Amino acid sequence: QVQLVESGGGLVQAGGSLRLSCTGSGNIISISAMGWYRQAPGKQRELVALIRSGGSTNYADSVKGRFTISRDNAKNTVFLQMNSLKPEDTAVYYCAAHYGLTDYWGQGTQVTVSS
Repeated sequence: QVQLVESGGGLVQAGGSLRLSCTGSGNIISISAMGWYRQAPGKQRELVALIRSGGSTNYADSVKGRFTISRDNAKNTVFLQMNSLKPEDTAVYYCAAHYGLTDYWGQGTQVTVSS
């Protein structure tokens, strides 16, 4: 049973920073493309950042230059460093492992940015 557990969410003022972590069971982190997604109230879930097993990354335009995705395969963990946070970044953030045709999701962590 693959498990992904997110942590690091919370309440922060605009302009602040948070670092989200997602720890996976077994070696799922190292063999998968890992993504951070977010879903704000009343909106669809959207991709924030993706890191492939080879290390290449993609970011949503709205977070480029502010967020950084990284992984530590030895710790089975993927990170999302979020800087210069804005109120519009408020959402539940989910990590996901994309392995072949299978997706695994964490339970989500709330990020709230106050103005």
